[in-house]
Amino acid sequence: MKLPPEKPAITPDLSGLSAAELLSVVAGLQQQLAAKDAVVQQRDQYIQILEELLRLKNIQKFAASSEKSAHQIHLFDEPELEAEIDLLRDQLPEDVVEADAPKPARKCRQRGFSDTLLRERIELTLSDEEKAGASKVFFTKVKEELQFIPAQLKVLEYWQEKAVFEQEGYERIIAAQRPVHPLGKCIATTSLLSYIITSKYADGLPLYRLEQMLRRLGHEVSRTNMAHWIIRLDEVFKPLINLMREVQNSSDYLQADETRIQVLKEDGKTAQSDKWMWVTRGGPPDHPSVLFDYDPSRAGSVAVRLLDDFTGILQADGYSGYGQVCTANGLTRIGCWDHARRKFFEASKAAQAKGKSKKAVVSKADMALSHISKLYAIERQIKDLSVTERYHIRQELSLPTLAVFKTWLENNVNKVMKGSLTRKAMEYTLNQWPYLIGYCERGDLHISNVLAENAIRPFALGRKAWLFADTPQGARASATCYSLIETAKANDLEPSAYIQYVLERIAQADTLEKLEQLLPWNTELERTSKKVAQLD
Repeated sequence: MKLPPEKPAITPDLSGLSAAELLSVVAGLQQQLAAKDAVVQQRDQYIQILEELLRLKNIQKFAASSEKSAHQIHLFDEPELEAEIDLLRDQLPEDVVEADAPKPARKCRQRGFSDTLLRERIELTLSDEEKAGASKVFFTKVKEELQFIPAQLKVLEYWQEKAVFEQEGYERIIAAQRPVHPLGKCIATTSLLSYIITSKYADGLPLYRLEQMLRRLGHEVSRTNMAHWIIRLDEVFKPLINLMREVQNSSDYLQADETRIQVLKEDGKTAQSDKWMWVTRGGPPDHPSVLFDYDPSRAGSVAVRLLDDFTGILQADGYSGYGQVCTANGLTRIGCWDHARRKFFEASKAAQAKGKSKKAVVSKADMALSHISKLYAIERQIKDLSVTERYHIRQELSLPTLAVFKTWLENNVNKVMKGSLTRKAMEYTLNQWPYLIGYCERGDLHISNVLAENAIRPFALGRKAWLFADTPQGARASATCYSLIETAKANDLEPSAYIQYVLERIAQADTLEKLEQLLPWNTELERTSKKVAQLD
């Protein structure tokens, strides 16, 4: 196919124009050229932003998820920082004691096996011929081995004894008392229910895999039955969860976060639309709890419902939905430096290496990360100090470091291309600044929302295995199970042991006093920290 020949450009005849008219034509052409240059520059910036986003998506999909940067520059020396902190501690008043300082966790090296494990003595004996004539015979321990006893299913047959009494021509029967089951008529014991809950919500095993595992042990328990048991247990556990919520909201410091969950059969929403699992972590210092709650909405009204009677400090990310509950309850809001740091980390990773040698280039995102890393270095050095000492050191070291960082952000934010990841990270940090510096106001506050994020991580990992919840009832039951498991872990309890402890007693907990005895900090179960200490 032949293309028609291009028409030659017609050159205007400027010979008859005066000098003023020629200047006017030249000025018009310059304006047109400048406008085209602006369009080209805007297009190039748009292409750069798209390429940056593409690199970030590829990094998120294929690269390691660690937020450590191999080429991050350092603006400080930690030994010098440690010496500076020691100097500040020496300057504190003598009445500031370390009584409220948490005892540092003892690092134990495992030698042999724990004394809590069952032990069986196996004697390797000599024959009568081999020890004939010996003056003395004795045993020495030469080896220890760890044996695995495979799980097994066992049927418990309940035979109820009954006594018949004859009185005045009729019979009266007395039967032995039957144990109370939390689900009434149910073929699963409390130990099996505890195993199912722990396997799915602590270990991330979908129910169809549990179905296959139980089948190999000798009896098929359908995933449908297991799902129904978990949903029914939601109502059984609900009074205990409500009590945990009351204790948690009675404290003065909470952390909150939320993450997506797919629920297939939510009224008014498509299966593909986002629904939300909310988590709050906190409570009195010796009564920590982690509570999950499902809601199809991410509106601020959900936070108002969950924190109905909470008054204190709320730590969360920059999501605007938390502003509603802070206004309604008069809460003090503080921010999360993990979220701010993550934005700079993504900008640093997505930055394009310059030059053929592909050597690392110190970008403004790397500079920001170095400022932030100094804040975290201070926190690492003071984590084992008392609340009072942490407060004074934050006032003396962290606040000046924050002031320097803010000045640097304000001086450089307009030097970065609009719409780029680095510009967005800088603008986010400046917009959140009043909240991000809030952790310095008290010694017991955290620099980030890390405790809530750590609590929500098992849910995120399990979600990759079981993918979705079928109904809202299932999502709410999952929230309840995650609450029990993560709260048990926060109180140094083994989750399966705590859930079985609750299942064996909650059916008879008909008073508030009995229900309070089921709270993890009131149980008589052995703490996992004690078991770890016995390994040394």
